[in-house]
Amino acid sequence: VIGVVIGKTDVRSFPDRKNIGTERYTFSFTIRDSPTYFINVQSWGREEYIRSLSESFRVGDCVTIENPLIQSKEAEREEKFNPVTPSCYKLLLSESHSVVQISSCWDTASRLLALLHLPVKDPQDYYSLGDIVANGQSLHGRTLNVLAAVMAVSE
Repeated sequence: VIGVVIGKTDVRSFPDRKNIGTERYTFSFTIRDSPTYFINVQSWGREEYIRSLSESFRVGDCVTIENPLIQSKEAEREEKFNPVTPSCYKLLLSESHSVVQISSCWDTASRLLALLHLPVKDPQDYYSLGDIVANGQSLHGRTLNVLAAVMAVSE
């Protein structure tokens, strides 16, 4: 699979239920290979493997993923922590079988980079900040998708 990384989480650790007293590490990212299709990728493993993998690429990089495991996603549970994707599957990376590398194909990378700035939501499924200001009372208590641009970042 070749795609542009459009989102990425930080590395997290959880107590390992099988090996009491040890930790399992994880992080996930989302790749896109067309205007319509994108998928979440998750990796679990030893701290050294997960940290090294996480540091090997960043959002905006085009990556090639070899030998991922394809799994059905548990929509309600997984979409609480990851972007909602149009696929009913996710990719799972294994330390012993999977490889993630920065893509070296210039033509593919330049085509994929154009996808980086496309919204992942249906254009009819979000509110602008102006809509929220104008209709704030009627929207009170609702969960909304917002499309906005960051104008400045400061302390």
